[in-house]
Amino acid sequence: MTLGYLIRKEFKQFFRNPFLPKLVIAFPVMIMLVIPWIVNMDIKNIRLTVVDKDGSSTSGKLIRTLGASEYFILEDVTGSYPEALRQLEKGRTDAVVEIPGYFEQDLVSEGRTQVQISLNAVNQIKGALGSNYLNAVCADFFAENFAPVSVSPVPAPRVSISVQNKFNPYMDYKNFMIPAYMVIVIILLGGFLPALNIVGEKEKGTIEQINITPVRKTSFIFAKLIPYWVMGLIVLSICMLLAWAVYGLSPHGGIWTVYLFSLLFIFALSGFGLIVSNYSDTMQQAMFVMFFFILVFMLMSGLLTPISSMPRWAQVITWLNPPRYFIEMMRGVYLQGCSLADLSHQLLALLGFDIFFGTWAVMSYRKTR
Repeated sequence: MTLGYLIRKEFKQFFRNPFLPKLVIAFPVMIMLVIPWIVNMDIKNIRLTVVDKDGSSTSGKLIRTLGASEYFILEDVTGSYPEALRQLEKGRTDAVVEIPGYFEQDLVSEGRTQVQISLNAVNQIKGALGSNYLNAVCADFFAENFAPVSVSPVPAPRVSISVQNKFNPYMDYKNFMIPAYMVIVIILLGGFLPALNIVGEKEKGTIEQINITPVRKTSFIFAKLIPYWVMGLIVLSICMLLAWAVYGLSPHGGIWTVYLFSLLFIFALSGFGLIVSNYSDTMQQAMFVMFFFILVFMLMSGLLTPISSMPRWAQVITWLNPPRYFIEMMRGVYLQGCSLADLSHQLLALLGFDIFFGTWAVMSYRKTR
């Protein structure tokens, strides 16, 4: 009965703040509708300058092929390589393709030639992807227009490679990131709000009224956690609804698997937030500590960069990172159609975090009576 009164108190305290209910609704809507369109690793609109020293019909055809690609914007065609480099240094172009003299003649007589590509690699991702795109366009151009001719009476073997992209056939970056954006929303709301809860009562002085009552620490902590369970599930439901309605993305492995893992993850994250709140003396201190840990959680979870690309010592640390397992579940269920049996490792890991953080949250709450 005491737990019910405490939960009712937490909900009243939450809705008494006119900003928080609006935040719970508006924040996931903004993240799901705006961020997937602006945070995209598919690099397009690469500004391109071509140095054409050949001036032949073949070089002109290559220039038109480059300009027709959706990845490039043909800024200029010039005959001066130093002038093109000056444009690159001033930031007016992102890449320079130099077509040498005797380009067409070398292709016809020898069947090969060289094309130099210079890129602005200040943005390493844009430089690397731009180089790959240019290489691919040039390779396709040469294969279509100058197929190798065998001088032997036996035809030269030709290898045809067929690529099939599993789970994300059109390589749509939004499909890969939208499940991760749902995790970001839960981390930010389910982490920051509990971290500010107890310390907020400390600053107001209302925590002393609880401390002098016979309420058990376990009941008090669970009363703090349950409202964030409810809010986390509401936020997740909004995100999943928008993912389905706007992007046509739905969980192939079962919606109840997502909700089960969400219950475990929200409990672990909210428990960690209450631990930070228990040890903090001011809301400012709790915010800075939580911001640090949330930044580490997101950067070392595989959300933005693959864990396999991290140093070995960093990969070991990620085993202690709860969002890692939740992100693996979300992408597995949404893209690969994983079932609960396929995610037993992630399930056990989150259960372990629940027990650890829940126990720590109860033990770290200092009750005077």
